[in-house]
Formats: sequence, C-alpha cells, structure tokens
Amino acid sequence: MRAASAEERRKELEALREKQFALRMQKATGQIRDTSEIGKVRRDIARMLTVMQEAGSR
Repeated sequence: MRAASAEERRKELEALREKQFALRMQKATGQIRDTSEIGKVRRDIARMLTVMQEAGSR
C-alpha cells in the first residue's frame, strides 16, 4: 500500500468501498456465507485511509 501512488490508493479505496457495499447488500438479503469478510474489508479500508493520511493524499 505504501509503495503505491496516490491515484492507485484512491482506486483501491474505491474498490474496497464497493466491495463493502456489496457485502452489506448480501448480508441484508441473507446471501452472504462468511460474515467475517465484512470486518476484514472494514479493516482494509481503515488501513488504506491511514496510509493515505500519513502520505497527506487524502
């Protein structure tokens, strides 16, 4: 994450947020199998935001 450019980090963050939304929709409709995946994605988003904050590109 830290080696990526600011634009790559923004794209990755957007992809993670889309994945989080999809998982939340799956949970709401009862289609999700592994609910721990939601927490993993949340932590990935937090990590990405931390790296972006450190780099000053947020």
